[in-house]
Amino acid sequence: MVAALVRLRLLVLRNSFKRSVGQLIAVIIGGLYGLFVLGMVIVGLFALNLASIELARTIVVLAGSVLVLGWAVMPLLFSVEQTLDAPHLAAYPIPLNKLLLGLLISGVVGIPGAITTIACVFTFGSWLRMPGIAALALLCGIVGALFCVMLSRAVTSAAAGLASGRRFREAAGILIFIPLLLLGPIIAGTTSSLRHSQDVLPSLADAMSWTPLGAVWAIPSQVALGDPLGALWRALIALATIAVVYLVWRWGLARALVTPVHTAAKVRAQGKLGMFARMPATPAGAIAARSLIYWFRDPRYVRQLVIIPIMPILFWFYSSLTHVSELVLWSGPLVAFLLGVSLIADVSFDSTAFVLHVSKGVPGRADRWGRASAVLFFGLPASVAVVIVTAALTREWALVPALLGLAVGLLLGGLAVCSVTSSVLVYPAPAPGDNPFKTRPGANTALMGSTFLSWGVLAVLTAPEIVFVIVAVVSGEALWGWIALVLGVVLGPIELAIGVRLGGRILDRRAPLLLMQLQKDA
Repeated sequence: MVAALVRLRLLVLRNSFKRSVGQLIAVIIGGLYGLFVLGMVIVGLFALNLASIELARTIVVLAGSVLVLGWAVMPLLFSVEQTLDAPHLAAYPIPLNKLLLGLLISGVVGIPGAITTIACVFTFGSWLRMPGIAALALLCGIVGALFCVMLSRAVTSAAAGLASGRRFREAAGILIFIPLLLLGPIIAGTTSSLRHSQDVLPSLADAMSWTPLGAVWAIPSQVALGDPLGALWRALIALATIAVVYLVWRWGLARALVTPVHTAAKVRAQGKLGMFARMPATPAGAIAARSLIYWFRDPRYVRQLVIIPIMPILFWFYSSLTHVSELVLWSGPLVAFLLGVSLIADVSFDSTAFVLHVSKGVPGRADRWGRASAVLFFGLPASVAVVIVTAALTREWALVPALLGLAVGLLLGGLAVCSVTSSVLVYPAPAPGDNPFKTRPGANTALMGSTFLSWGVLAVLTAPEIVFVIVAVVSGEALWGWIALVLGVVLGPIELAIGVRLGGRILDRRAPLLLMQLQKDA
């Protein structure tokens, strides 16, 4: 049974490469980059043989702690692919213990798991000068890699169980906002400490070695330093952590196998249509109202809204570190860019509900206008507000016209480009009401090609605004900024109108094919 689950995982991974030539090329490029980074990590680990034991300990413990933290946080922030998830396996009489083992091994043989395992195993290369310590490091590396995969599965399983409740789905954006908000202070505090103290890294490594994040990585170095008792205590911490994570994973998986994911509906009084009453009684108005409801209540959309308050905060921290106050000004255009290209996933998020558009014969142009209008409803005021607020904080009012022109151009141009690309291609996405932290098989590779293509076209469309913004910043002349604003205000709506018109025509022709693909990926 375990072997069958692993073969199924590898089969899905192989099939995800066959979706299109463009996706295969993107995967190959990404794989080569990943192999290059992995090679550099391995070379660095072997180079630690030339360093002192204390330095090798500091680097291995801190890098291992970051790795474990990444595997714990990534499922909540960026989605981790779960080819073999509980809802798909609930119908089969698989013993829970065999299912746990199969899921663990299938996670190791996946691309992230394989890269992590190889990097962890090669930590023995840092201790080749002491063969006994190297053997111990090899064992700890294997345990650490399995712990990373197990931790990721446990976090995702626990989140999946909670995500079936309405309260959790409505608060998902806030829950994800908290760790993102803390990322800036962590980076700023760490960088500031590095500048003012050379002893902070060893002290930090020693502190992390007593935590579940770094205990397993500190065992070999403690033995090398002649502290077997300290190594034993850290081994106990690591084993206790693994036991707790295993129990949480087992509980979450067992709960998911017997508790189906459910959705909750809110009943409104007769005549109270909410957002639908505020929009025009047209197909485009109805789609815009529905899209706005999704944007503010669907966890899949709410996760994208956190960028609005997050970007100014992060840029403010980066500017405080580099002492370049103007850096925070670029958070406004970046927010506009991210909101503009967010429309690329809109049809994919509809899943099989897109059948209503096809069966009712909704005009493609109305579909495109409705989805774009929903983003403009909050995206345009948010982008303008971020530009003005950041300018007020930095007192750089001279750049406001240029930044506003660039933000408007990026937002409207992004919506224009994605109105076309999302009518051509859909990708496997979490279904409505499904675990919002899960990525469908092949989703990452499918999204990569269309995303890069959309970014490239958007760069060409906004090239005039970008050029005049750069000239305004370099020359300091306000005239160039006003020209950028005029270009953004004039070219942006034209590009959006053309994109909606072209995307609508394509959607009229390809809507049945998109629906077939969505049903296939469901």
